[in-house]
Amino acid sequence: MEHRININECAAALRKAAPEIDIAINEPMSRHTTFAIGGPADLFVMPKTIAELTTALSVVREHELPLLVLGNGSNMLVSDDGVRGTVICTIGLDEVRVGEDCRVTAEAGALLSRVARRAQRAGLTGAEFSAGIPGSLGGAVFMNAGAYDGQMAGIVEKTEYLDGVGARHVLEGEAHGFGYRRSAFRAHPEWTVLRSTLRLRPGDPTAIQLKMADLAQRRRDKQPLNYPSAGSTFKRPEGYFAGRLIEDAGLKGVSVGGAQVSEKHAGFLINRGGASCDDMLRLIELVQSRVREAFGVELECEVRIIR
Repeated sequence: MEHRININECAAALRKAAPEIDIAINEPMSRHTTFAIGGPADLFVMPKTIAELTTALSVVREHELPLLVLGNGSNMLVSDDGVRGTVICTIGLDEVRVGEDCRVTAEAGALLSRVARRAQRAGLTGAEFSAGIPGSLGGAVFMNAGAYDGQMAGIVEKTEYLDGVGARHVLEGEAHGFGYRRSAFRAHPEWTVLRSTLRLRPGDPTAIQLKMADLAQRRRDKQPLNYPSAGSTFKRPEGYFAGRLIEDAGLKGVSVGGAQVSEKHAGFLINRGGASCDDMLRLIELVQSRVREAFGVELECEVRIIR
């Protein structure tokens, strides 16, 4: 009961501090993850400006509620029981600006596809790899997202963020701590990305568009884009490809409930319809176990599991 009182009090305080902010109680997380899986969040908050985000973080922390900051939900598997406390979704913070000296600055909620298109129109190359990644800028910086010939580490110049007590800071260059699917933000989950500046290069808009179209076609040809998924479910083991190991272990098409190893690309676990978090977790464990038995390789989950 005390937990519910805190939720109601926090919601009231948020509405008072930021009257225009969007708030929902018991919001299904399945609506906000690309897996289309997840039970209700006690309190779901969608700020539309950095000022609203800053206020929301402050109010939630004052009420000492558990907190999850979410972008496009493209690398997350959320429990069927949902999320206790507060989820703050940054997808409404989507401003993208082209500056001088081949720089593009984007807010945390801007979709990578939008950032890449904006760069293309401005004749800036370097972000093409990100055009098909179904994530937001903040989430991409958090996990150093990458695809094909690029990763965020290669283009992020600086990032403005809030620390756990609401103070603003800026990370520059190597201070981001980028590595394979990791960053300083992953090591400090209490930090919240506000915006990042990308350093790109001059390029021909037509050539950039052609490259983006080629990468998009390669995705359509090889990936199960017609089913909900979180992209590649497992990190690439050193010296191997996760999808190849899973396929060679005879797991293509294997299902647990509504969760399935994609028949198109074994590195993708998909929601064939009505999959629960439990279905997906059991399938993840089955894949890990079979690959370990067959090849002695440990597959590490790339997807964040929120329980």
